[in-house]
Amino acid sequence: MAISTRRILISNDDGINAPGIAILERIARTLSDDVWVVAPEGEQSGAGHSLTLTKPLRMRKLEEKRWTVSGTPTDCVMLAVNKIMPDNLPTLILSGINRGGNLAEDLTYSGTVSVAMEGTLVGIPSIALSLCIRPNQKTNWATAEKFAPEVIKSLLAEDWPEDVLMNVNFPAFPEDEIQGVRVTEQGRREMVGVNIEERKDPRGFTYYWLGLGREVGSPGHQTDIMAVREKWISVTPVKMNMTDHSTQQSLAGPLGKAFK
Repeated sequence: MAISTRRILISNDDGINAPGIAILERIARTLSDDVWVVAPEGEQSGAGHSLTLTKPLRMRKLEEKRWTVSGTPTDCVMLAVNKIMPDNLPTLILSGINRGGNLAEDLTYSGTVSVAMEGTLVGIPSIALSLCIRPNQKTNWATAEKFAPEVIKSLLAEDWPEDVLMNVNFPAFPEDEIQGVRVTEQGRREMVGVNIEERKDPRGFTYYWLGLGREVGSPGHQTDIMAVREKWISVTPVKMNMTDHSTQQSLAGPLGKAFK
């Protein structure tokens, strides 16, 4: 059964004023006449699936069906579902479009993907969308805007399990170079070190700026990383239940005997 677009909720981790969320809102309005936006007031990249528990949250209504929140992407979904629209929940959640890919282990850090995670946890079909970028080159927003509508429509025509979200990544290439769509698995990067810059602020106190290390090796052919390198749009189904069932079975006997 096709997934309904009767009411769409949009959020992100780049913030309410990011160019990607404006593109996604335009796309959503071609799918539904009932589109809501609830997004962080500022950038929350790397927030992961975090909640704000040690300070108060504030919501601000910008216009009809458009809100900003002082917290994380997950906070936005929670407030949208439980405070802003609890009596008429969204039938679909779209997250992004993020400036920068969310591939491989990025999923564990990504606020963009966490919007879709939270949506999936509350039983709403959710899609995270990200656009890969390359250093010192312009962001190819036209690529995401051209291909995202068809990717979303194709996914909505299918039926996927309730505990699965869809993670979509567009390659960092112009639209006329895109090869098509691949359904991929989550990759794993081989990284050499972590780039940690130590600096001094104007008062002489030390602070640190984190960055990724150098990537080495060649990813597997069916992974999200390889797909976008080869100019394919990557669609990765991500399961929320992270239990490793084979290890669960292999440990059950030995641990059970040890405690008899």
